[in-house]
Amino acid sequence: MVILAPIGWLYGRAMDLRNALYDRGVFKSFDLGARTISVGNITTGGTGKTPLVAHIADILAANGEKICILTRGYGRKDEKERVLVSNGHKVLVDAETGGDEPVELAMQLAGKVMVIADAGRVAAARWAKENFEITTFILDDGFQHRRAKRDLDIVCIDATKPLSDGKLLPEGNLRESLNGLTRADAIVVTRIEQAGVSCTLQKETRAINRRANIFSARTQIVGTRRLEDFHGKSQGSEDDLPRPAFAFCGIGNPESFFASLASAQIDSVGQRPLPDHYSYNQPDVEKIETEAEAAGAKSLITTGKDAVKLENLKFRIPCFVVEIETIIEEADEFKRLILPSS
Repeated sequence: MVILAPIGWLYGRAMDLRNALYDRGVFKSFDLGARTISVGNITTGGTGKTPLVAHIADILAANGEKICILTRGYGRKDEKERVLVSNGHKVLVDAETGGDEPVELAMQLAGKVMVIADAGRVAAARWAKENFEITTFILDDGFQHRRAKRDLDIVCIDATKPLSDGKLLPEGNLRESLNGLTRADAIVVTRIEQAGVSCTLQKETRAINRRANIFSARTQIVGTRRLEDFHGKSQGSEDDLPRPAFAFCGIGNPESFFASLASAQIDSVGQRPLPDHYSYNQPDVEKIETEAEAAGAKSLITTGKDAVKLENLKFRIPCFVVEIETIIEEADEFKRLILPSS
């Protein structure tokens, strides 16, 4: 909208000034005391960042690293409170306390990583380093969090959302000007399976940043689990999914989820997108079930980010959760980048 353009311009200038002050050392960045990898976005909305964070953590854990994921935990009950979401052995809090994405990561990576939700990533890292033998920090959504120094800066760009309009918040979806991509050490173009050949986006990013490693990533559904099984309350299998299903989710890019279901040949007779980080209650579930029944669905299907907020709600239609993996096309090169130099 034209009325938002001046606000976007002012926002962009403010972000440019902030970045310049960090670049010149006027604003200080602080070493976290261990190797630090940042995974973030230059745009708002879902870019497939969370599955990529999990993929990176898996690579590091297999190499024997002691990993701590530092995240803000957007949408949790008290965003000013530091919350130990996982101590590296088990999940300690629910999504309301720890945030949906931190709890999802903690559940997916149980036994492999610590997860701390804290807006002050530097202070949280110091606390973790003092109390645990951390060898690698992962900054979740850390690209704009420049107060924390990083050894590797990775930016995710969604192949289904072109950058060509260059519009900043609130007019567009850019968090800062595209020139910010020059800070990235690596750029991961995600969801290439939904956008076909991603050469245009690759060329666009290469024109801005000539030194970064550029990778292509696919998001793939590798299975489904009953909601009860997801929360460890029963044992199910992906063969249990009754067809057709009704899909619902509250994530940054719901269309990507629905497209992934189609790619995985999971029949969907209806879809209900909800706002990102949506907090469910029992009436919400009942409305979704009513809509699903009207469409002829025999099951419900959703994401892990949603599932962590559904544990204590009752379903009369079986609800399933997709298991998603990120697959990097240049897997060996990416692994070499992620692992510490010997």
